[in-house]
Amino acid sequence: MASSTVTSSQPERPPRPNLAFRQLRARRSPAEFAALVRRAAREIGERVSCDARYIGRVEAGEIRCPNYAYERVFLHMFPGRTLSDLGFAPRSSVRGRAARPAADPPETSASRGVPGESRRALEPYDRQDPHEPPPRSRLRSNRGDPHAKDPLNHEESDVLRRAFMTGGGATVAAATLAPLGLTTGAAAAERPPRRAGTPEAAALEEAVRRIRLLDDRHGADGLYRRAAAPLRAAYALLDAGATRQTTADRLHSGAGELAISVGWLAHDSGRFDDARSHYAEALATARVTGDAGLEAHAFCNTAFLARDAGRPREAVRAAQAAQRAALPLGSDRLMSLLAMREAGGWAGLADRTGCEQALVRAQTLFARGRSDADPEWMSFYGEAELEGLEAQCWSTLGDWRRASRHARRAARLQDPHFTRNIALYTAELADDLAREGRPDEAAEAGLRVLSLLDQVQSSRIQGMLAGTARVLLPHRRASGVSAFLDRHASTPRTGRT
Repeated sequence: MASSTVTSSQPERPPRPNLAFRQLRARRSPAEFAALVRRAAREIGERVSCDARYIGRVEAGEIRCPNYAYERVFLHMFPGRTLSDLGFAPRSSVRGRAARPAADPPETSASRGVPGESRRALEPYDRQDPHEPPPRSRLRSNRGDPHAKDPLNHEESDVLRRAFMTGGGATVAAATLAPLGLTTGAAAAERPPRRAGTPEAAALEEAVRRIRLLDDRHGADGLYRRAAAPLRAAYALLDAGATRQTTADRLHSGAGELAISVGWLAHDSGRFDDARSHYAEALATARVTGDAGLEAHAFCNTAFLARDAGRPREAVRAAQAAQRAALPLGSDRLMSLLAMREAGGWAGLADRTGCEQALVRAQTLFARGRSDADPEWMSFYGEAELEGLEAQCWSTLGDWRRASRHARRAARLQDPHFTRNIALYTAELADDLAREGRPDEAAEAGLRVLSLLDQVQSSRIQGMLAGTARVLLPHRRASGVSAFLDRHASTPRTGRT
């Protein structure tokens, strides 16, 4: 585990919070408000990948003026208001500060570390989900304007755009850090390491966000190998040291979260040993820095992995350790998820009483609602995920009727934004229906999953479908079963890349 050398410097000057925007969110959680933003975007034909972290950055004042796509969406959501009414700075003022002549000398540690004034924090053209093409308004408005993007963002956007044009969506994981010089190839090995500053920490956080977005839409297969390169670069940054303590803390947190994200990609693509190693790396990072939130996250994923790997007692112990770490954080929603992880372990031990008790705790905590203490990474944990995890518990216990009921609810409740989860819940439903003795309905659900496999690459989901197909083989004459079996047999399995 690398340590970071930190030198003293002037304290970072925080950006001014956007209180007007925060007031518009009202009692909704950042994740719930982000979902409203995405829905509003679809209504006007824009495509934005807004999530809880983006909302948090706007409210913290890190994004002083949104890009054109977000501007159109916000003005659609709040008709009659201007960007100033929403708490944003005039675009002209942000452009002027972001532009930087090419002849400027390199950044010093002092100039680099002021987030409210840094090029990364200004982001007048804050990037979209890199898998999505830039909106028409953005393409028109930036053409021929030398000040439309600062040099850092312009270069990064070009690299990401080329990566998607040539290598598919998964390539973005490897491209994410490259524009900031955080590569791990032979060329990087020849360069002496430089101390990391705010831009590197921001790039690392962005890498985590983008990998999660890609996984939500397309699953882990094809993404895991490419995501490993930014992870190596992240830990190389920790070895090189940071310009100040706040940056070092961000780097450790970002590296730990990235290790968990890469571990999940390994987990979902069936590489359990790799996943275990990555989660252990994240846990070590959390322990070095005393980061309770990161420790809870690492134990949470370790519990999930242990359950899937057939180590249910370890799943229970890891989930309980996660709850101890998370208790001081004050997030009922996080404690609910961790109770669900524990329930999964008890189900694997065939302890119905222990499972039911953990399920009741999870549901009670979930009913208390979201709060600002909820970690950004668990924005996926809504009602659909709650139902999906409960379905898995009942399935493990062999109560197929209950399992199929909860899996059906999960698939129905899931936001269409999360294609992978829709496929996962529907695959769970198909398997539960097949084992319950309802082959026609199982085949229908299985066909729905197969129709999503051109968008989702997940060995886990494919493994579930393979199990369903085996259960349905004796029922080939039932309505729809033959069609499902034939289509499943002709569907190519994705390899581990």
